[in-house]
Amino acid sequence: MIVKNEEKHLARCLDTVQDLMDEIIIVDTGSVDRTKEIAARYTDRIYDFAWIDDFSAARNFAFSMAGCDYIYSADADEVLDEENHEKFRLLKENLLPEIEIVQMYYGNQLAFGTVYNFDRELRPKLFKRLRTFQYEDPIHEIVRTMPVIYDSDIEITHKPHESHAERDLAAFRRLTEKGTISDRLLSMYARELYLSGTEEDLLLSEDYFTERADSGKLELYHLKEAVCVIVRAARLRGDYLKMYRYAMKDIASEGVSEVCCELGNYYEQAGLLTEAVIWYYNACHETGAILDIRMQKQFPLEKLAECYERLGNQELADQYRKEAQEEE
Repeated sequence: MIVKNEEKHLARCLDTVQDLMDEIIIVDTGSVDRTKEIAARYTDRIYDFAWIDDFSAARNFAFSMAGCDYIYSADADEVLDEENHEKFRLLKENLLPEIEIVQMYYGNQLAFGTVYNFDRELRPKLFKRLRTFQYEDPIHEIVRTMPVIYDSDIEITHKPHESHAERDLAAFRRLTEKGTISDRLLSMYARELYLSGTEEDLLLSEDYFTERADSGKLELYHLKEAVCVIVRAARLRGDYLKMYRYAMKDIASEGVSEVCCELGNYYEQAGLLTEAVIWYYNACHETGAILDIRMQKQFPLEKLAECYERLGNQELADQYRKEAQEEE
């Protein structure tokens, strides 16, 4: 585990897994609370790692300290209940040696505004420490490079006490100030801005996303993610020319729900409700979401209900409000 100021969570996590582990390695990245004191109740394998704004570096250091056949990577705000504890025990007793990665379900994802649009997903959690390479196929043999992965039915419950969005968004800003981030991180940054960011967060990120969108180096999918951020930020600033210019980049290639919702929001705020309805309808029925699944159904349905109510069409307002409630 890598930890920092986890005195509220650490014991709760370790109590649920300690008897399953042959060694417990805790890497502290700068705690100023009782985290290390609590960790010492469970293990003497406690190491300090100077934080360098890089979670991968810290996790790789923690992995380098491991000595057993497999490494289980845990976060302090995770919990393993009794049923899944027993499943883990049986897995450990029966794990085939050729398996290199075990995936487990990660649950309770929608709490505290995480960057995910689903509540449960498979994640790689258990890793073979040393990988052996072998040839396969009886002729024209080739080294197997893909890992052997087992999808277990073990479910880990994510139980944070608070959202990590503020911390994560600050980290994204520091990274973008240093240079270009990967397309994968660009996606994560856009999603976290859209799901959890404040107006200030969006405005602070606008120039970076504009630079990436204008670079000509983004694949269409990532370009659309960047455009979602730019369009919302431009609308918030009242720069409607820029809002439209980038919205059209998306609409010209099968638009996404987020951009349609932004256009609907613009027209609604301008009092042009008939035009707003067109874009909210497109968000709901003609396009799909790319960052926030709520923009595909729930949000535009609620907005259609509001617009039709203001237009005096109570029948349609009630219909869309009912549909929105069914999406909750």
